[in-house]
Amino acid sequence: MNFLAHIYLSGTNKDVIIGNFIGDEVKGKSYTDYPVAIQKGLLLHREIDTFTDAHPIVRQSTKRLHYKYSHYSGVIVDILYDHFLAKNWNMYSDVSLEKFADDFYHLLEKNKAVLPPATLKMIPYMIQGNWLVSYATIDGISEVLTNMNYRTKNRSKMNLAVNELQEFYLEFETEFTTFFEELISFCNLKMKELDMFLQEEK
Repeated sequence: MNFLAHIYLSGTNKDVIIGNFIGDEVKGKSYTDYPVAIQKGLLLHREIDTFTDAHPIVRQSTKRLHYKYSHYSGVIVDILYDHFLAKNWNMYSDVSLEKFADDFYHLLEKNKAVLPPATLKMIPYMIQGNWLVSYATIDGISEVLTNMNYRTKNRSKMNLAVNELQEFYLEFETEFTTFFEELISFCNLKMKELDMFLQEEK
């Protein structure tokens, strides 16, 4: 899953949100360098990624892209799924997407001391481009995919995947909706398990 989903699935604990958001930048046992609530977010991030990568519905989505985008298809699906979460936001939250995003950006600003260097470098672009809200439109997703393609030095051709999004829009949306309900239930259970695990680790 991409940024918006990871943030949403963290619940309301601000440290868990921070941990889940920076999960890609914290490897191995280095998660133990952080306060316990951030550790929970970091471990939740890993659990979400593992669950997502192995899920048959997600694999159905990635299979549709694999012939053209190879190993980048999983990254593309993560981004496409964030589009459907943003587009259908009112199905999942009583708080508007605009306020949710604005609150998150303020949270980042207040917690810069614990953010990894790569995250700190990205934040100004994220806030200036209002990435989380931009995911709700096809134009916004097209820009994300274009930027991702640029980061791969044009090898991935991910910028072209907006064509598959439009061609198979209903299929992707149906797959996301079904999968995300399962992922929400998984995260609710996993957070309780992580509380027990981290308590035992003390």
